[in-house]
Amino acid sequence: MRVHESAEKTSMPTDTTTNRLGLSTSEAARELGVSLGTVRRWADLGHLKGSRTPGGQRRFTREQIEEFHLSLEQHQPK
Repeated sequence: MRVHESAEKTSMPTDTTTNRLGLSTSEAARELGVSLGTVRRWADLGHLKGSRTPGGQRRFTREQIEEFHLSLEQHQPK
């Protein structure tokens, strides 16, 4: 599982909706440089921690994304 290397350089705009609700699945995918399906799969498998809104949509905090990204970097072969 490789994460696109430019993901760590990409910064998402901070608006009040994103700050209040967290990152959507598509925003998390953009941050990590992977597809939407990959984020869903990682979340379903419990690798990427997140929460769900009352409507059932996944949400991720920036801290959860950063923590997951760091864990991927630590497990990549050198």
